[in-house]
Amino acid sequence: MFKRLISRTLFTCAALLPAIGATAASHPAFNVKVTGSGAPVILIPGLASPGEVWDGTVQRFCAKRQCHVLTLAGFAGTPAIEAPLLPAAEQQLSDYIAEHRMEQPVLIGHSMGAYLALKLAADHPAQVGRVVVVDMLPALAATQMPNMTPEQLEAVAAQARDRTLQADDASFATQQRRTAGTMASSAADVERIVGWGQKSDRKAMATSMYQMLSHDLRPDLARVTAPTLVLAGWAAHKGMLPRSAIEAMYQGQYRLLPDVKFELTDTARHFIMYDDPEWMYARIDQFLNQK
Repeated sequence: MFKRLISRTLFTCAALLPAIGATAASHPAFNVKVTGSGAPVILIPGLASPGEVWDGTVQRFCAKRQCHVLTLAGFAGTPAIEAPLLPAAEQQLSDYIAEHRMEQPVLIGHSMGAYLALKLAADHPAQVGRVVVVDMLPALAATQMPNMTPEQLEAVAAQARDRTLQADDASFATQQRRTAGTMASSAADVERIVGWGQKSDRKAMATSMYQMLSHDLRPDLARVTAPTLVLAGWAAHKGMLPRSAIEAMYQGQYRLLPDVKFELTDTARHFIMYDDPEWMYARIDQFLNQK
């Protein structure tokens, strides 16, 4: 089960409009597409995914909000950068929020994008209003061994990175397709996910996954002051783990987060926005409108 969780995360999770007053040179770790007007919402896709994974979410929520949709460097055809991606993206996103004088934007992240959202909320709590996490565990490598040491986490992360970098093209493509099949229910969505992975820079995928897996985000959650909604899917685990086990796993990993609400869907896999969008939208809508 542990290897399956690592594997399925490894290969997850229109013209781009420039951000108002900013240039790509000021945030090379990501591209931004801005739509709408109103209170700001920042949407961050997961591993190897482009911003278009949020197209339905933007249509649903951004008529009265201004959406800033990111695509991280090296993913789905965007140019990669030499600097470590996740630390660079976090700092540049903090700068982006400050430059545009955003008043505590909502952050919505999927998978690795949710990791980045929570890391920013922990390191820069005054900048973040609310966080929505879509299917992400803060210590993915510790799902079977909750008390793994930093050295053990680093070893697991390094193995995952090296397997990705050392695989030949045919083996890598086969693994991508196999993993994508566990992450979404429809054949069309699986093909879309596979296509994004094929367009992504393999080194960017491997090294950013290493950065995420080697860092235990659980202790950092105590510094998050933003109310947080965690959404997770059970469908990929049916037949392997009972629903109660998934609930316990998520609740245990998020126990240090001061203000958190957890919701689990029975019908969606990792890409909840594709498998059960109405379920996701309803819970985000309720969360964003609650006092």
